[in-house]
This record gives sequence, C-alpha cells and structure tokens, in this order.
Amino acid sequence: KRALFANEITIESLEKMLGLLSTASLEPEPIPLNIKVVLLGDRLLYYLLYEYDPEFAELFKVQADFEQRIDRSEENNRLYARLVATVGRKELLRPLDRGAVSRVIEYSARQAEDTEKVSTHMRTISDLLREADYWASQNDHQVLCDNDIQMAIDQQLYRASRTQETLQEETIRGTIIIETEGAQVGQVNGLSVISMGEHAFGQPSRITATVHIGEGEIVDIEREVELGGALHSKGVLILSSFLAARYASEHPLSLSASLVFEQSYGMIEGDSASMAELCALLSALAEVPVKQSIAITGSVDQNGKMQAIGGVNEKIEGFFDICKRRGLTGNEGVIIPQTNTKHLMLKHEVRDAAAAGQFHIYAINNVDQALELLTGNQMGEVDQQGNYPEGCLNEKIQRRLKQMAVIRHAFGEHAKGQEEENPDKAIKDQ
Repeated sequence: KRALFANEITIESLEKMLGLLSTASLEPEPIPLNIKVVLLGDRLLYYLLYEYDPEFAELFKVQADFEQRIDRSEENNRLYARLVATVGRKELLRPLDRGAVSRVIEYSARQAEDTEKVSTHMRTISDLLREADYWASQNDHQVLCDNDIQMAIDQQLYRASRTQETLQEETIRGTIIIETEGAQVGQVNGLSVISMGEHAFGQPSRITATVHIGEGEIVDIEREVELGGALHSKGVLILSSFLAARYASEHPLSLSASLVFEQSYGMIEGDSASMAELCALLSALAEVPVKQSIAITGSVDQNGKMQAIGGVNEKIEGFFDICKRRGLTGNEGVIIPQTNTKHLMLKHEVRDAAAAGQFHIYAINNVDQALELLTGNQMGEVDQQGNYPEGCLNEKIQRRLKQMAVIRHAFGEHAKGQEEENPDKAIKDQ
C-alpha cells in the first residue's frame, strides 16, 4: 500500500526495519512505480476488506461484480453451446453432439438452481467435460454424447456421496427413524440439506410437537440447548404469532408447546422447516394424524403463507431416495412452496417416477393446503361470526384452544379461592 500511495518502491534492509542497527548505511534510490493492480476474489472478501481497511476504497476505486448466472434464453443457449464447444477445443477434447450439449446446459441450470438461468462458473463445466471425455474414450466413442456426460455426473456424485449413503443406510436399517408409511399425530417429515464441500444432499428429519395447557409459549428445544441458529429460532417464534392471530382473537392463547428435530446432533439453521413445524403443531392440537408418506419443506409467515426456500432439488431427491429404497407405492411425495417451482431441476430418476405416478410433488401456497394434503381433512372457512364448520380441522383446533383457555381460567379461579379461604396455607405452600 505504501508503494501504491507513493508511486515508488523503497528498498529497506531488514535490520533497519527491525531497529537492530542504529548506524547509517548506504541504501538504493527508490524505484519509480507506475502500475495498475487488479484484485480477483470472492464478494465476501471484497466486502470484508472494504469494511475493515479504510485505505482499501482509496486504492481500489473500481468494483466489477461479475454475474454468476445468466438467463436461459434461446439466444443464450446458442451462445452457451458455442462456449462449451470452445472449452472442448481448448482442452483438446472430443466434439459434443446435440444431446451432450443439451445435457451440459441442463447440468449448468442445475448448478444455478433455476430452470430459467444457467451458471457461468466455467471451472465446473470444464471439469465435467474432461471427465466425460475420459468415459467416452472408455466406451470407444468418437463424439461426446449425453450418456458420457451423465456418466461423468454420476461418478462425481458417487465419489462424494459416502456420508449420504451412510445416512440413508442407517435410515433403511431403522437406526435413524424416518417413517414413510402410516400416519402419526404431531409428527411430520421435514426436509433439510447437508452441505459437505461442493457436495450437498437432502436428508429427511422427523419433527415432533407436543401441546399442553400453558401461557402461549412455544418451546424450541433446539434453541434451548443452543443447537438452533437465529433464523431457525425466528421461524419458530412466527408460529405463536400465527396461532394467536387465527385462533385466539377472543380468548388468551393458553397452550404450551414444544418442538424438536428428533435424532439431530448438530446445529440447525434456517427457517425452511417452519412450515413442517407448524403442521406438526396443528396436528397435535387437532389430534389428527399426519401422513408419513409425504414430506414437506418451506418457510411460513405470520399469515400462514408458504415462502420459498433453498436447496429444493436436494431435499426432494433426499426423500425420494429413502422411499425408493423401501419401495415406491405411489403414495409418497413432497410438498414444496409454489414459488419454488421455477427452481426444480430434478434428476431424471425422480422425473420419471413422477411422470409414472409413483412419486408426487405438490406445490402449494399456504398452511391450509399443506394440512389438507397431509391429513386428508378439510380446513374449513370461517363464517361471519368467526366460527368454523363442525368437524373441520380449524374447528377442532379452535375448540381445543378454547378448552385450554377455560381449564386454565377455572384452575386460576380455584387457586385464587383456596388462597382467600386459607391464606396461611397458601403462603406456606408458596
């Protein structure tokens, strides 16, 4: 930085810099400096330097933030195909046929996690093409075809999937309890993503909820034991706001509830499980069982609306892999936010199963749709008096909460009466 500010390079001896010698000595003249410096790095590194080094903005005045994704239009597809061909010629690889180019573009869209975008991260594409060229040589192909590209993709996943396969094996063996048949009250299969280096995979999580009479507090066990991050805790706190707004406008919210990710032994972060937690909580309140063959992911707002989440492809595929190893019956599926449909870039195996009706993907907008799918019961619409039709889920939840409020009030009045009749005993009990 001194050289850039002074426009010259000053050469100093190490002894003088460290103050080891006090005598004068000959030193070379400063060397004139007239250069431009370009720094390449991640966005986070740039922001950190800008924040913590006051001189950084003075030295590096021009910021160029390159886009990591581009639109997947017809014109860009043609340009991307040319780019792929250029990379292949530069690497001295076999030429690609139409199917191979199409598969590379599809893979790039998967890396961008968006059906309407493609990734501009060319190192990933170059690595894929080099490995595909190797498999083409093994199969005596003169031209790279889509099977060579798919073989390279499959081998990349195979090399990085040891932990994923171990978790799936323990789930199939029953060590990790994930039910995909039957129905349970207050238990929902949520979906999470585990990232290990450049490899990310989905893993189902069993989320349970219990309810009892209390003061409207929802206990997040993960937060209590400091295993839940701030975003996860935020998602849980939103649940109590939703319950109070919908069901407790005329009486106090007199429940206490606890939520937990069963068999989780590490940090949990993000709010993508908040919809699953809300469904588990409402199932426990209504005492209505939830189908275990359907998993759910998505965050929820205070009005019960479903919000988009990340890693939707990995989450769907994680639950699909478990169901497939146990045997698909046609009842299995995953619930996702409607706003995530544009991010679906699923592997061919999942798409084929969905097309055959063996696996289902439900895109919804709110908690009512989620519970109707999970329970098979109607939620019911509120009338002008604020009541729900007899027997619907909303009516069962509202009735249970009113009962809790009445019991809590009666218990409080009884305790107050005992204290007035025998204050000495009440003080002693306290």
